[in-house]
Amino acid sequence: MENVATLDVPVSNFLTGFVQKKGVEKMLRTIRRYLGMDVAFISNFRDDMRLFVTVDAQSTPPIQSGSSLPIDDGYCMKVVNGSLPRLIVDAAAHPVARELPATAAIPIGSHLSVPIRLESGEVYGTLCCFSYKPDFSLGERDLRILSAFAEVIAERLDENMSAARERNTQAAEIQNVMAGGAPRIVYQPIFEVRSGCIAGVECLSRFDAQPARSPDAWFRNAVQVGMGVDLEMHCIAKAIDALASLPQNAFIALNASPETIMSGRLLPVLEPLDLRRIVLEVTEHATVSDYDKLEDELAALRAGGIQLAVDDAGAGYASMRHILHLKPEVIKLDMSLTSGIDHDLGKRALARGLISFAKEIGTQITAEGVETQAELDLLTYLGVDKVQGYLLGRPVSLQEVFAGRPGGAFDAAMRP
Repeated sequence: MENVATLDVPVSNFLTGFVQKKGVEKMLRTIRRYLGMDVAFISNFRDDMRLFVTVDAQSTPPIQSGSSLPIDDGYCMKVVNGSLPRLIVDAAAHPVARELPATAAIPIGSHLSVPIRLESGEVYGTLCCFSYKPDFSLGERDLRILSAFAEVIAERLDENMSAARERNTQAAEIQNVMAGGAPRIVYQPIFEVRSGCIAGVECLSRFDAQPARSPDAWFRNAVQVGMGVDLEMHCIAKAIDALASLPQNAFIALNASPETIMSGRLLPVLEPLDLRRIVLEVTEHATVSDYDKLEDELAALRAGGIQLAVDDAGAGYASMRHILHLKPEVIKLDMSLTSGIDHDLGKRALARGLISFAKEIGTQITAEGVETQAELDLLTYLGVDKVQGYLLGRPVSLQEVFAGRPGGAFDAAMRP
């Protein structure tokens, strides 16, 4: 008997989606029409069941995509184990086929079926065609054509099986990281330019776990495996614990993607807190598919006093769309704009324009990524409201942020 592929459920589900969405339906239709059959389908063997992954038919078929039947019923497994031949021109005349309930019930006149064999040698399922009436014109050439298509499908499945298993590995890594208490939350101080005091802190994630990856890579991988919102909410839940330890006049800034905001999971977590002390940062790079929905989800939070910041402004074209649609209370100048601004006339002109625009619409400007005294001096001259960066304070523990005199780092940087 043939070895049947024993795929775990997530991999099998991923491959089912691949078969349905990657143009295999068109291939199936081509096969059915070329062979002059009434129904063509791809089956997937799962334990003691066969799943009809995708079905193509000339009219309403007797089986539907997504339906399943016991694996021992019907033709598929019997073809795979050799109880039935791969080509049957008249099912009623074949002694084994004639006794199968499906032969008379459907009815099945002629039948072609070949295994879909993976690179491992295991059988994923079958590629099948049948007609309601016998077809004596069918021959070995038609069977070879069906076998060739089955090989193409198997090659694509093998390629995507590798990707599916990699996705599962990445998902397990993310789950293990969260279960182990990672990431570690660090806090970068944000200074008020006018007073020189710490106005708040941005909460940032640091992953000390293996495999070693940057925070961006961990979040990117989470998005790729459908766990982006889970990881963001996990980080936010850890970050907000800092609010109770901050001075009453200080805020925390939380990074949240549009997907997390629109998931509906943010409000229940933040609503019990003093929302007036929270700034929600939406990155410029994040794609917003539905601004109306995003604004609706933000409405309750903003009604409670939460402030919205558009992060990374000046790093790309999307920032102005975010600003115009969302009308944030804060615009954050990206490090790519602030870095070297003291000797780059283009950056200086763009920053001046954004600052002027912000003043016109009543929005504050925070410059991030400030690393040199010259950058700080120029940004202060241009009129930014708040600043953050390595010159003033690196991301550290909350205790280290407020160690010593509040505003001391800023005061030192401002000395002549």
